[in-house]
Formats: sequence, C-alpha cells, structure tokens
Amino acid sequence: MQEIKAFNEKRAEIYWWLSSLYANELTEQHLEQYQSQQIRTFIAGLGENAQLKPAIDRVTDALNRLLDREDAQLELAADFCDLFLKSDRDSALPYASMYIGGSGLLNDTPAQEMEAVMLEHGVSVDEQLNEPADHLAIELDFLGNLIIRSNELEQQRHIEEALLEQESFIRQHILSWTPKFAAKCQALDEFGFYSAIASLTVAFLELDCTYLVGE
Repeated sequence: MQEIKAFNEKRAEIYWWLSSLYANELTEQHLEQYQSQQIRTFIAGLGENAQLKPAIDRVTDALNRLLDREDAQLELAADFCDLFLKSDRDSALPYASMYIGGSGLLNDTPAQEMEAVMLEHGVSVDEQLNEPADHLAIELDFLGNLIIRSNELEQQRHIEEALLEQESFIRQHILSWTPKFAAKCQALDEFGFYSAIASLTVAFLELDCTYLVGE
C-alpha cells in the first residue's frame, strides 16, 4: 500500500506540472529551471518509458533549441498566447467545450459537468486562473488533488476503488477531447514546445489509465 501511495505522489506531481504549463506563460526563472540538471533529469526519467519517449524526445529537443532562441522567454510567451488565448480558428484553445458537442464555447456543458464533479469532492476552481472549469489546467490540477486525497484512504479495497474512479474521470473528462486538442497544437505550434507538451499530456494520460486498471 505504501508503494501505491508513493507512486500516487509522483503521479500527482506530474499532473500538477503539466497543469502549470497550460495555466500561465513560463517566466525567465522558469526557463532557467528547465535548463537545470534537476529538471532535465526529471524529464529524462519520464523518457525511460517507451510510451512517453517520443513526446519526451520532442520536449527535450525544444528545450535544447530554446538555448539558442533569441529572446526565448518573450518568444515562448508569444507562442503560449498564440496557441491558447486567441480565437478558435487561430488557436488550440484548451477547453473541453471546444472539442465536445461541436458548439464551441457556447457549449457550457463540459464546464458544468466539471464544476459538479469538483463540488462533489469539495474542490473549487482556483480564482487566480479565472477560467471555466473545463480548462485543461483546471482539470489536470483537480486530478492531482483527487490522487493525493486517495492517499488518505487506509483500506486496500478503498484505494483500488479510488484508482478506478480516477481512470473513469480521465477517460470521461480529459481523454475524451485532448487527442483532438493535441493534434491542433501540432498543426499550429511552429516552434514545437507546447505541441510536444500536449502530446506528452495525452501519452501520460493513456499510460496512467493502463496502470489504473491494472493492465
């Protein structure tokens, strides 16, 4: 049981990391951290998994190219803005409602469903994000919280039930639309950092689901 809880902490850490990348632009301090041995070792460790390696190779390549990119922080911030903050036609907006139901942001059902799930678990949307609940950063952040809360359980049966609940949440609320989102990122992101992160997000979600159902 302790091994499961330790692994859950690592899973939550990865989801919170991915969430942060969709929440805000990277600062100069963030970029310096990404070039540190600690972060590079963390990323390389993920790449040891064959299912994650293609996306990790792309992330690593983008980080290497950032070292030679003029005004790297400003340019990457512009990439973030172009990719996640403009119109549906010009951007890969990170909202479930853009990819489910076909009615764009006028379709508020995914956000309402996420709000209901969060309310059920006593979690509210971070007001600093100022985004609907179906924003990818919010969904990934909530998933991290869901994982850590399951570590408070003491019986093996309850932990196993919690893992299956997490798998169901991932498939219903995140994997139901993120492959389309990642494909759009790939089409629009010329430099390639955020499209690589989007591909990694989908690959990790799929890998996690395999783990959660015990395959």
